[in-house]
Amino acid sequence: MALSEEECSTAKASSSSPSSSSATASSQGVNYLAKCVLRGSVVLQVAYGHIRYPSSFDIVFGKETSIELVIIGEDGITTSVCEQTVFGTIKDLAILPWSEKFCAPNPQMRGKDLLIVISDSGKLSFLAFCNEMHRFFPVAHVQLSDPGNSRLQLGRMLAVDSTGCFIATSAYEDRLALFSLSVSAGDDIIDKRIFYPPENEGGGSSTRSSQRTIILGTIWSMCFVSKDSVQTNKEHNPVLAIVLNRKGNALNELVLLGWNIMEHAVYVLSQYLEAGPLAHSIVEVPHSCGYAFLFRVGDALLMDLRDPQNPRCVYRTSLDFSAHTPEEHLGFEVCTAHDFDDDGLFNVAACALLQLSDYDPMCIDGDSSTGKSTCKHVCSFSWEPRSDRCPRMIFCLDTGEFFMIEISFDSDVPKVNISDCLYRSQPCKSILWVDGGFLAAIVEMGDGMVLRVENERLLYTSPIQNIAPILDMSIVDYHGEKRDQMFACCGVAPEGSLRIIRNGISVEKLLRTLPIYQGISGTWTVRMEVTNPYHSFLVLSFVEETRVLSVGLSFTDVTDSVGFQPDVCTLACGLVGDGQLVQIHRNAIRLCLPTKAAHSEGIPLSSPVCTTWSPDNANISLGAVGQNLIVVSTSNPYFLFILGVRSLSAYNYEIYELQQLRLQYELSCISIPQKHFEMRHLSSVLNPVDVTSKAVLPVGIAMDTTFVIGTHRPSVEILSVTPQGLRVLATGTISLTNTMETTISGCIPQDVRLVLVDQFYILSGLRNGMLLRFEWPSALATSSSELDRHGSSSPFPGRAESYLLNTVTASLFGSETCAGNMSEQDDLPITLQLIATRRIGITPVFLVPLSDSLDADIIALSDRPWLLHTARHSLSYTSISFQPSTHATPVCSVECPKGILFVAENSLHLVEMVHSKRLNVQKFHLGGTPRMVLYHGESKLLIVMRTELSNDTCSSDICCVDPLSGSVMTSFKLELGETGKCMELVRAGNEQVLVVGTSLSPGPAVMPSGEAESTKGRLIVLCIEHVQNSDSGSMTFSSMAGSSSQRNSPFRETVGHATEQLSTSSICSSPDDTSCDGIKLEETEAWQLRLAYTTTWPGMVLAICPYLDRYFLASAGNAFYVCTFPSDNPQRVRRFAIARTRFMITSLTAHFTRIAVGDCRDGILFYSYNEDTKKLEQAYCDPSQRLVADCVLTDVDTAVVSDRKGSIAVLSCSDRLEDNASPERNLTLTCAYYMGEIAMSIRKASRCTS
Repeated sequence: MALSEEECSTAKASSSSPSSSSATASSQGVNYLAKCVLRGSVVLQVAYGHIRYPSSFDIVFGKETSIELVIIGEDGITTSVCEQTVFGTIKDLAILPWSEKFCAPNPQMRGKDLLIVISDSGKLSFLAFCNEMHRFFPVAHVQLSDPGNSRLQLGRMLAVDSTGCFIATSAYEDRLALFSLSVSAGDDIIDKRIFYPPENEGGGSSTRSSQRTIILGTIWSMCFVSKDSVQTNKEHNPVLAIVLNRKGNALNELVLLGWNIMEHAVYVLSQYLEAGPLAHSIVEVPHSCGYAFLFRVGDALLMDLRDPQNPRCVYRTSLDFSAHTPEEHLGFEVCTAHDFDDDGLFNVAACALLQLSDYDPMCIDGDSSTGKSTCKHVCSFSWEPRSDRCPRMIFCLDTGEFFMIEISFDSDVPKVNISDCLYRSQPCKSILWVDGGFLAAIVEMGDGMVLRVENERLLYTSPIQNIAPILDMSIVDYHGEKRDQMFACCGVAPEGSLRIIRNGISVEKLLRTLPIYQGISGTWTVRMEVTNPYHSFLVLSFVEETRVLSVGLSFTDVTDSVGFQPDVCTLACGLVGDGQLVQIHRNAIRLCLPTKAAHSEGIPLSSPVCTTWSPDNANISLGAVGQNLIVVSTSNPYFLFILGVRSLSAYNYEIYELQQLRLQYELSCISIPQKHFEMRHLSSVLNPVDVTSKAVLPVGIAMDTTFVIGTHRPSVEILSVTPQGLRVLATGTISLTNTMETTISGCIPQDVRLVLVDQFYILSGLRNGMLLRFEWPSALATSSSELDRHGSSSPFPGRAESYLLNTVTASLFGSETCAGNMSEQDDLPITLQLIATRRIGITPVFLVPLSDSLDADIIALSDRPWLLHTARHSLSYTSISFQPSTHATPVCSVECPKGILFVAENSLHLVEMVHSKRLNVQKFHLGGTPRMVLYHGESKLLIVMRTELSNDTCSSDICCVDPLSGSVMTSFKLELGETGKCMELVRAGNEQVLVVGTSLSPGPAVMPSGEAESTKGRLIVLCIEHVQNSDSGSMTFSSMAGSSSQRNSPFRETVGHATEQLSTSSICSSPDDTSCDGIKLEETEAWQLRLAYTTTWPGMVLAICPYLDRYFLASAGNAFYVCTFPSDNPQRVRRFAIARTRFMITSLTAHFTRIAVGDCRDGILFYSYNEDTKKLEQAYCDPSQRLVADCVLTDVDTAVVSDRKGSIAVLSCSDRLEDNASPERNLTLTCAYYMGEIAMSIRKASRCTS
């Protein structure tokens, strides 16, 4: 095993044989880059030790082709420290504990444990963690064997002595090696080594030959047996216990081997074989000096191995705890082991080993009941760390039940206590008991979990994400935005899920508190003075409490020194003037002057000075605080209060009422822009757009008197406080209807913000997860560049200024509250144009600017966080690689000038966004095993094929899933006993239909020889139809502004990491189109899958693909067909041509006229279809045998193929002429890349995915 220095591998196009040396220039100049975008997440091995520091407790995950160092915090959350790839596939890893007997070659390694790794590279590697390099580096390598996976090669399993003096590694069969570690400070960490049987053994003595036959067989498990700790290292000859299955024997036996270091020989000390269940694992009891558990299928034996010559069982317990109670046994009859020397392959017991632990995770189509025993067995276990006197073990059964075993050695006979069931989940491949009382439980085909050990119980704390296995994926470039998202089918039943993998902004996590902040209802950061560059206070509002914390090196509670009322829920707060903080709660508005105890600029008094104001006979529902302006509203009745603050004397201020207005509609949100705002380069470093400083606000809008509101009408309104009264400057009405003219619910604005970046516009987040952008009418709006040409500060030409100067309160307010004279021509406010809209989630959208600047980027919080780029046209946003959060606020301090505080999982997270991209994953639990996924563009739904459903009527179905919520909208159930195998969207005239292939026969589809089994399958055609009586569907967004809404939007570029269509979100899809009367947004509608055609074929239908826009290809067994829909009628299918291969067809793909067929032995075959003769002709064949997993054609001459051994190959025929070639000519191997993991699905994607 060697560490990878790079994450990519390149291979230059070259010839594979001398005969093909005259390759064309096009193939000679091709280079291929293989780069890991998202590393594998399946955890197959775990280890625990002092990796980073002598006092640190670190976890190492072995993840097939990478190793990850993680820690579990006090809150039970797993945090990754580093992850790096390795060359090859990891087979096993273990911790080599530090011992005072050894001299570290590097002083920095003193007291730190080493990581031992073996892989299919054939090397035994010793790794140390370097804190400066932030990665593992190799200390030593030992070559055990040649690279590969032969069952006779060493490097399958590891065992480490508890003292750290000895290491053992074994092959699958017959062979093992022992190593003693050096106590010197030399470069060679290995002192002595011995291979058993010796590699250079020829015709040795009969004793040596007898020893070789004694361990002949499959090695299932092994561990060292500790001796008395008072023995010195020189007196210590290690004893190794192995579970061995001798060839030809149905049972496994326990064999004890001793290494006589002085004689440099390995001897068989004893053998233990008891009639009964099959033994599969041996594990030493720590600090016991000679005891070990022997786990068998159905029971567990506590073995006394203190005398290696005479092993005996001292305790046995059944694992069926519901039916049996533990019994104590002091002795059993020992059966004599028989020796067999058979050169055959794995026998029945060896196959059982693969079924218990080393099965192929991709083989999920087989009969799930094959080889499974009704008896329970231990599938994973872990000892409590640092339990010297009474060792305790938690183990997991194959039923997912967790139990605890405690062993006491107070008397001559050990006492064993077994708990009741502690927890029930999915069976775990590995579990790890770590310090702090946490248990990391790893599930091989689903998300793992962190459990807390508490009061003899296990409590779920947090997940450990595992997206493996990815059985299929669909890469979607939403509407040509070149921002691919991947929808992946992950996991198997019952943990099957759909994952959305997208590119996001990476965050650096600076601080995370304990999960003690339950019930937070709001967060704000407040400055002490308007011109202060840093925030002074963090305000946290709870359901019935408010806390104010100082912002600095530590967050200190200063609620009493600030003056906020602590026993109420704060609705809003802010700075109304220098040193004047305002708290708005349900009953009153509280103006506070903090003391010097809270801030150095506070008043020099012992307690804060406070004054309050409250409305008469009403409760405050909403509020906002600006500079010299406070705005609050009430409900029942609906009133709007405009308030100011004035000074009466030193430290004596008064809140007074400017205006009181009665409303026709209840307000949903209020936002007051800040008067002071910085230049853009200070407020947003993540989106450094050069914005001219000449940008101005429209006439009538002043930062000290203007605010914006959202109403239940629903609408957004821009209001301004003038000497003549409150004026409505502009309004934008939100009207959302589907295709049946039914109003869409949930369109109430949840939050609203004014934005000024070269032009003026409004952002509004709705309660249904929508995001809207309103702009000033194009006829009235003028950019800063036009101002210079006009030579005036007014951006409105002609009489446009009169729209604002004479604007009066309109439909929002009652007629008795009008302020100003109405004009017959100028009696309406400016109507805002709705420029763009997106659906970014399914929960209400909150808008959090990163600073007080009007051009600052904005965090949009819905069911996941997004970063809105305000300087972009239309709506442009990027996913933030952080967990779903309920609240967020910027935190600017000396120590953290660009901090953001998120509230997630009852904890406060202080983070910084950094200049890098990171993939983040969103999970939708679907149940069953999702096998295939397709994206249907017309309905904007995902079509998912599921198998292994726990349903009485069917075990497989085809369902439509909303990609935003993960909800199953509709499904088509297959027949009972029928299993879905493949599906593809195919064009039938102007309609797109779904063609599905199934299996009607149980059992495998292919014989061991590679030929197809005698089975049957169905070909099904489903029509995807829109249900006309839907209440939610295609939304039409109209600004309700008469002729002004007909004007074209000047911004039509397709930008933004969006889940909706932008090209139709402007008023017209093209500047020349004047017939459109609104903004249409196709959203999730009600669709159904209708059966149009079905037929039974002789063989499982395993592959389908479209061909030439008017045909489709489908395989059944070892034959594939060219099919079409006569007269574009999906209710009929006609087969035009057929071709047969020698072995089972596993994949079909086509590009233009080229057809690539993959089977389970002959690899990739190229075919062409002659439409005139209606015949299929083979053009090229694979030069090597390979079991094809998937294939994709990049062009008519090049195929990229993956096999079931973890390799990727690029095959090409571009250097050959078809006219004079024979059917047996070979494709050229252009590139080969070994991943170490099976690529189940290959798709083409756009080059730009950021």
